[in-house]
Amino acid sequence: MIVNKVSWEVAFILISQCVHFSIQAATRLVDAGTDRDPSSNAIPRFLSRGQTYRVVISDTLVLPCEVEDLGEYVLLWRRGSAVLTADKIMVIRDPRFQLVDGFNLQISNVMPQDAGDYVCQIGDGDNRDQIHTVEILVPPSIRTSPANGQLTARKGGTITLECKPSGNPVPTIIWTRKDNSLPTGEKSIEGFTITLDKVDRHQAGVYQCTASNGVGEPVTVDMQLDVLYPPEIEVERSWVHSGEGYEAQLVCIVHGEPAPNMIWYQDSFLLDPTERRTMETRANKHTLTIRNVQSSDFGNYSCVADNSLGRAKKYMELSGKPSPAEFRSAPFSRAKDSYNLTWLVESYPPLEEVRLLFRKVMMNDTHQNHGKWHDVMLQPTNGETFSHLMSYNIRGLEPASVYEAIVQAKNRYGWNEVTDAYQFYTRGPGQEIYDYPSEPNMEDMELIASANHSLRTQAVTSLITLLVILVLL
Repeated sequence: MIVNKVSWEVAFILISQCVHFSIQAATRLVDAGTDRDPSSNAIPRFLSRGQTYRVVISDTLVLPCEVEDLGEYVLLWRRGSAVLTADKIMVIRDPRFQLVDGFNLQISNVMPQDAGDYVCQIGDGDNRDQIHTVEILVPPSIRTSPANGQLTARKGGTITLECKPSGNPVPTIIWTRKDNSLPTGEKSIEGFTITLDKVDRHQAGVYQCTASNGVGEPVTVDMQLDVLYPPEIEVERSWVHSGEGYEAQLVCIVHGEPAPNMIWYQDSFLLDPTERRTMETRANKHTLTIRNVQSSDFGNYSCVADNSLGRAKKYMELSGKPSPAEFRSAPFSRAKDSYNLTWLVESYPPLEEVRLLFRKVMMNDTHQNHGKWHDVMLQPTNGETFSHLMSYNIRGLEPASVYEAIVQAKNRYGWNEVTDAYQFYTRGPGQEIYDYPSEPNMEDMELIASANHSLRTQAVTSLITLLVILVLL
C-alpha cells in the first residue's frame, strides 16, 4: 500500500509537469500553425494586480486573476514549479483549493504551509504572469521550559524561566508575577527568558509570561517556582507579658520548604498539649496558648523548626514583670526649663515602685558628653486596669538643651527591663515659652500616676497636690 501511494504521488507530479509543458507547447504550435495572424487578435492582459495578502490561519483567501481578451489561451495557476490549475482543470488534489468566479483561486482553511508566491500565468509565448504573495498570520502560542511549568530551585542558587513563543509575526513575551512585583521591583519585563540569581523564599510564586503579536488574543502561561530552603522563624513578640490566672499566647511564624516540623520547649523541656496548654497551627503561624497562667509558667520558651535542609530556633520570654515603659510625650518641651515626661507601663500585679533617671546630653560635632544621672524614686498609684499611664514634670532644666530619660517599674515579680534612653528637648531663648504657674523647686517634683484617667483628671490631681504643699508650708 505504501508503494502504491508513493507511486501515485510520483505519477501525479509527473502528470502535472507534463500538463504544464504540454499546454505551453500546444500554445506555441497553435500560434505557429494557425492560418490567422495572432498579431491581428487582441493581446490578453491582466485586469487584476499582484498583491501581498496577510491572512489569519483557518480563514478563507481568494486570489484574483482577471484577464481581458484571453481568447483561446490557457490560464495556469502555479506555486513554484507545481501546477495548481490548468484552464478549468484542478490539477492539485487538495480540496481546499477551488476556482471561483472565473479563474480566481480560493484557498479555504489556510494553513501555515500555504504561505508563499502564487503565480497566475497566461500560456502564451511570452508566459506573462501575475504574482500574489501570501503571508499566513498565526496567533501566538507558548511552549514553556520545562513543559509542565513547575520549577524548583534551592536557596542561593540561580534559575532561568523560559517561554518559547510561536506565531506569525514572532510574538513578544512580557513577564509578570501574579499578585506581586518581579524580584527586580519592576511590574513587568520583556524577553523570552528571565533569570533569578541568589533565589530565596521571597522570590517563590507564580510567574506569568504573556505572548502577543497582534493576531488574535494574547496568550498567558503560568510558571510555578518553588524555592527549597531551611526553616526561618520570626517571633511575633520576643517578650510576652501576662499575669497569674490570665491567658498568654506565644506566636512563631515559620517558613521553610519542604514544610518544617515545629515543636515547643519551656527552657529545655519539650512541651506537650495539656488541659491548660494548646498548640495550634494555621498556615505558617504557630501559636502556643497557656490558659490560667501559673507562676511556674513564667520563664523562657523556644520554638524549634526543622526540615531536610536544616533547623532553626527562636526564643521568647513569658513574664509577669511590668512591661518596658513606652514613652508617650512629644520630644519637644513647651517650656524652656521644664519638661512633662509621660509613659505607659503594663502590669497585672500592682506596681510597687517606679524609678526615673534623667540627665543632660551635651553634644558637639564629633561626640556626645553626658551629664550626671538624676535618680528619682516614685510611689505609683494603682488603678483598676493593667495599663498605668504616668507623667512626671521635670523642672529646673536648662534652656535649649537635650536630655535623656530612663524609666523602670517594679511589681512582685521584680523590675522590668531597662528601656532605651528617651531623648527630649527644652525650648531655647526667643522660642515660644509656656511657664507653669507656681513652679516648685526640683526637689518638690511631683508624680501623677493614673490608669486610663483623662487629662482633665490629671490636671485636677496636680492642683490638689500643689494646694496641699502650700498649706504645709
